Amino acid sequence: MGNEESVFFSRVLTELTLSFHIIYATIGVGIPLMIMIAQWLGIKKQDEHYILLARRWTRGFVITVAVGVVTGTAIGLQLSLLWPNFMELAGNVIALPLFMETFAFFFEAIFLGIYLYTWDRFENQKKHLLLLIPVAVGASFSAVFITIVNAFMNAPQGFDLVNGQLVNINPILAMFNPAMPTKVAHVLATAYMTSAFVLASIGAYRLLKGSDHIYHKKALFLTMKIGLIFSIAAAVIGDFSGKYLAEYQPEKLAAAEWHFETHEGAPLVLYGVLDDGEVKYALEIPYALSILAHSNPNAEVIGLNEFPEDEIPPLYIHYLFDGMVTIGMWMTALSLVYVAGVWMKWSFIRTRWYRWLIVLGGPLSMVAIELGWWFAEVGRQPWILRGIMKVEDAATTSGQVDLMLLLFAGLYLILAIGSTVVLTRMFRKNTVEQELADRELEKEGEFR
Repeated sequence: MGNEESVFFSRVLTELTLSFHIIYATIGVGIPLMIMIAQWLGIKKQDEHYILLARRWTRGFVITVAVGVVTGTAIGLQLSLLWPNFMELAGNVIALPLFMETFAFFFEAIFLGIYLYTWDRFENQKKHLLLLIPVAVGASFSAVFITIVNAFMNAPQGFDLVNGQLVNINPILAMFNPAMPTKVAHVLATAYMTSAFVLASIGAYRLLKGSDHIYHKKALFLTMKIGLIFSIAAAVIGDFSGKYLAEYQPEKLAAAEWHFETHEGAPLVLYGVLDDGEVKYALEIPYALSILAHSNPNAEVIGLNEFPEDEIPPLYIHYLFDGMVTIGMWMTALSLVYVAGVWMKWSFIRTRWYRWLIVLGGPLSMVAIELGWWFAEVGRQPWILRGIMKVEDAATTSGQVDLMLLLFAGLYLILAIGSTVVLTRMFRKNTVEQELADRELEKEGEFR
């Protein structure tokens, strides 16, 4: 296998691993907050349904955590095996957030274990709720630290480069790089938003399948409200991300918007196709790109003509960006109408077709997460460490990467099928109605 083939298969394997891992990682970051909110509401309202909601979500969450650990370990392994030159150059700088990510996970896992084991051992549910705080914090900070590594790759700092070696390394300065605030905030907001919409889709599906229990209606309303809040937050943070790109990664913003010539009052280009360098069938919003980039409709936006051809990201990232934004706007509108409809007592939000839209919203939100990560990674190309090291210079020269790709693809297939089967059987054999009935019998037995 030649060097070009090694680079190609290294890219494919890394993309496959990240694409698979991000599904479980997103759920792993967002679900703990949902569990904590549900249990808090159950205690505050003295409502058994919310308590049961927290318990059932926790059972499913444990399965996704287990798979996330395996795929997260695979990413760490592949960084060393597939990108040894990158790790040799930058390993000392990013070792601290990588270590802290591991610490945050163990912090989460320890308290999650205690929370599960002591579910029926606390007479005071408020004290039991306190165990969820470190679980939610640990899950979120796992995302924070690993996103810091990605941010560093986009905006490297905290070192000097002398004769191809990094010297005068300052890991704290490297962690708090210009990309960090917007990237971390966006990852957290979209993880919470996506987790809420995934849970909402499950609730809507159960209602569609004939279970008219109030439990599912409460779960649906709660998760749609949370999803709405974080979808709005993601949109606001997205605006700040656009301004970051305009200042620090203008080539990525220009490629995403098919903005070829530098000029003032730049329009925002949505959808369309490229035909011999000409944009056709696109929807243009006048001055919107200048507003996104600089909060000024007459501001100058740098075009792709300012950059060397070998440093321009692939232009198909335009579709990734458009897909992510479109799904985000759709889910914001869908949840806003639903929440308003519950308060205003609109009957159409209880129709089958509207509930099917909510069901589809869960997978769509996960697609948006995938598109967002592909946009983040492909949009940095051709760099693995922007301005310092290109991807082709970072990859391994091993001839066994194609075999690794097959082995890891098999592993992910087994994990996907296994986790799906386990989760399906877990909840199919233990329905909400059955569990509520069992809890009533337990209470009657205690009373007697």
